[in-house]
Amino acid sequence: MKKFALICAAFVVSAFANEGQEFEGLLTTPACAAQGAFADCYLENYTCGSDDCFKKIEPGATTNPKLAIYQHNTGKTYFVDSSKLKVSELGEGMNKNGVIIVGVLDEKTNTIAATEFKAPPPPKKSFFKGCL
Repeated sequence: MKKFALICAAFVVSAFANEGQEFEGLLTTPACAAQGAFADCYLENYTCGSDDCFKKIEPGATTNPKLAIYQHNTGKTYFVDSSKLKVSELGEGMNKNGVIIVGVLDEKTNTIAATEFKAPPPPKKSFFKGCL
């Protein structure tokens, strides 16, 4: 009976292990991550993929720009395959640190096949007491 319980526990753990691992960092575009321009990354990078790209595409055309997650502690950049996620949800985490992407890493292409997205919590409210 103990062996059966151990085998069942191993199957449960392996099922959760295949679900993916968490990658935490700053959600940006590969171009901004390569330049190190995190706070200065233009908004058009998130809509069409590069600086001044709005000049090359038709107004109102929808594009699917590539995303990346940059980890400050390791200095690594991972490409994010967000085809299984809603693009509207990703807007909460654009250019913010503390974003968590859950997925499976393909080490050959350095791409995370994202299955889940967790935005960082909003900043806490503060109250300024003092004289201006």
